[in-house]
Amino acid sequence: MTGSGAQPEPGTPAGGNPPGLSAGRVGRPHGLDGSFYVTRPRARLLTLGATVGVGGRAALIVRRAGTERRPIVRLEGIENRAGAEALRGAELTIELEQAPSLEEGEWWAHELEGCTVADGERVLGTVLRMIELPSCEALEVAPADGGAPVLVPMVRDAVRSVRPAERRIDVDLEFLAIPAPGAAPGGDPTPAPSP
Repeated sequence: MTGSGAQPEPGTPAGGNPPGLSAGRVGRPHGLDGSFYVTRPRARLLTLGATVGVGGRAALIVRRAGTERRPIVRLEGIENRAGAEALRGAELTIELEQAPSLEEGEWWAHELEGCTVADGERVLGTVLRMIELPSCEALEVAPADGGAPVLVPMVRDAVRSVRPAERRIDVDLEFLAIPAPGAAPGGDPTPAPSP
């Protein structure tokens, strides 16, 4: 993990800090000791000894079990099933400074949300969020011309470059099979309306 700041005391208010990275949500209790499943987990953020924000306070992860897809955690100060149930549905967050370092070519979802997605001068739309698919992560993009969101897989063939500082992601619309404006889905120009 990165960052060298002091850990907040467990149970203290999160204060005026930014909300942090989402690590998942408190799911159903597991057992009687206050442990619970984490739904929509980002398992690499849920490490033993990490401090998470939950329900307006900070708490230390004192147990980490389960799998990467279905982690089970227990937080300091949550000692029974009723305590875990009271937090059910609450978001678990990690301060960015505590998050593990990312490798070259990796980004946190919040860094990409709001970026313009384009192929050269042709704007596809704006990133709404990043989602996990079975084979890769994908950007959910709100098209600039309206309509249903488009999924852009975060794979080398589809994404040419990612420049969060410039708020821009360059993609290959031909690879994505997204037709040019005024073109029919097959690639042929849309016929002009008859007079």
